[in-house]
Amino acid sequence: MGRLTTHVLDTASGRPAAGMRIALSILEEGRWRLLATATTNADGRTDRPLVEGSALVAGQYRLVFDVAGYFRAQGVALPDPAFFDRVPIRFGIADPAAHYHVPLLCSPWSYSTYRGS
Repeated sequence: MGRLTTHVLDTASGRPAAGMRIALSILEEGRWRLLATATTNADGRTDRPLVEGSALVAGQYRLVFDVAGYFRAQGVALPDPAFFDRVPIRFGIADPAAHYHVPLLCSPWSYSTYRGS
């Protein structure tokens, strides 16, 4: 059964990013349609896959991570506007039967991602 998962690591503190808000959308006919929202748990992960099974279809997806909101909630003084407010990651799913894992490693000043396992 295919599924899409994520996790977030706060590289500034070296800990999981607990409490970060995430939105998942799919591109349909040139427009983004919201599929799911979630908040990371104490391990920096969502409690369940963002989408799975027959709801996961081939296409273009976008995860949007509320990076500035997370760091402000941690008491980090950010400029206004923040260097990174929301971080969008756009990616494709070609095989809806596969497990896609899209992690985010972030600080107030940088981020990286990759296709995980």
